[in-house]
Amino acid sequence: MKARLKWVDGVCFMGESGSGHAVVMDGAPEGGGRNLGPRPMELLLLGTAGCTSYDVMTILRKSRQDVTDCWVEMDAERAEVEPKVFTKIHFHFVVVGNNLKPEVIERAIKLSAEKYCSASIMLGKTAEITHDFEVRAA
Repeated sequence: MKARLKWVDGVCFMGESGSGHAVVMDGAPEGGGRNLGPRPMELLLLGTAGCTSYDVMTILRKSRQDVTDCWVEMDAERAEVEPKVFTKIHFHFVVVGNNLKPEVIERAIKLSAEKYCSASIMLGKTAEITHDFEVRAA
């Protein structure tokens, strides 16, 4: 996997993924940025949510769950001193659908957390990662 990051101005950077997609990262105005894009650590958190959500949805589809909507809300804490690594991350999945089986959703989240999601497994080396979920009828 390859990627490229180019400095734009101040603390603003343009990242390009190996698949050719671009993203702007910037800092807050009090840190010298212009707030033109998410912070790098925000992208790391969002990427981790994307990784685990991809796994969960794939497992739920294979399990023939009739999912009509799904999102994950994250709450993260970082260390007070440098390096300000994530110390706690909580993922709250909301799965909406018809005749959903909570035990299947719980299993999908557990499989992602323990076996498939490279990002959360990697972040789990420094952060306490927890998960919960709720099921809503479509």
